[in-house]
Amino acid sequence: MTNISTPQEANPTKKTWYRSIYLQVVVAIILGIGFGHFYPEMASGMKPLADGFIKLIKMVIGPIIFCTIVHGVAGSDNLRQVGSVGVKALSYFMVMTILAMIIGLVVVNIQQPGAGMNIDAAEPENKGVVAETPALSETNKTQGSTVDFLLNIIPKTMSAAFAEGNILQVLFISLLCAFALAGMGEKGKPVVQGIEMISVMFFRIVNMIVRLAPIGAFGAMSYTIGEHGIESLIKLISLMLGFYITCFLFIFVVLWLVMRVIGLSLWSLLKYLKEEIFIVIGTSSSESVLPQMIEKLTKLGCNKSVAGMVIPTGYSFNLDGTAIYLTMGALFITQATNTPMDLSPTIPSLITQPFAVCAKA
Repeated sequence: MTNISTPQEANPTKKTWYRSIYLQVVVAIILGIGFGHFYPEMASGMKPLADGFIKLIKMVIGPIIFCTIVHGVAGSDNLRQVGSVGVKALSYFMVMTILAMIIGLVVVNIQQPGAGMNIDAAEPENKGVVAETPALSETNKTQGSTVDFLLNIIPKTMSAAFAEGNILQVLFISLLCAFALAGMGEKGKPVVQGIEMISVMFFRIVNMIVRLAPIGAFGAMSYTIGEHGIESLIKLISLMLGFYITCFLFIFVVLWLVMRVIGLSLWSLLKYLKEEIFIVIGTSSSESVLPQMIEKLTKLGCNKSVAGMVIPTGYSFNLDGTAIYLTMGALFITQATNTPMDLSPTIPSLITQPFAVCAKA
């Protein structure tokens, strides 16, 4: 089985251990938990640190996706191959997302984390939750359909996609521009080269922002513990335990089988992406590592057009962790409120309307 060699292995010069981002994030998470527990009032005010870090990352995600895809696809010698990769990626995303949801349904039904809570939604203290739930109208009934999802890929204006930070719309615009430049031939090459230089600038900006990841992780963890308390989190430990068990099964069984089939080592990949994993854990946002993921996979040898197209698309179509959490969370509520729920149509709906299911995830 092929091991994934990291840039650190290729370069004998290593960073000083205390300058490692992932170690700094781990320390920040631990400090955040302690600060939130012992100084909850002060910790509740730390949320802007996490929000600021995530906003900085989101600020550059759109331009990076645009530059990476346009340069990669427009500069590719085989556009048919790029299209083939896109179709294969979407097919893979659909299968894996549906599989993740099915595993979540199975685990939560076996574990029954919400059983015995006997929460009455009609009680005064629970009415706030009900009030926040939108009324089910004819519009809402069709809001999550596959047709609506596909239509929402098209932005109102080209600038609106970047302003709203809609990854899928940015991806759509990027592909249109890339194919247009590719069709221009030699006349489009200066534009492609200029976009490549702009992408280098944005990646340098990301490298500066990522240095703030420990601060963002500290703020997020401090706020979470300070606002809700460790005691309140313990009440949901059964659900979270089931969620982590499900994620463990998905990663070390399903993804391990996929990696084995293609001849790569899952463990080597996890080691290579350890910094990104800890940043996501600390900030609770996978978007915070999107630019680094594209850059790291490109360094591994992935074609830039492939990495630039597949990774952003996966952020809209392949959120397996979110899919697991939503399925388990929905059934947890039905169990906690003793609401009968017929699961017989659930799995068929995952298969017949995969785009709508992934859009909700």
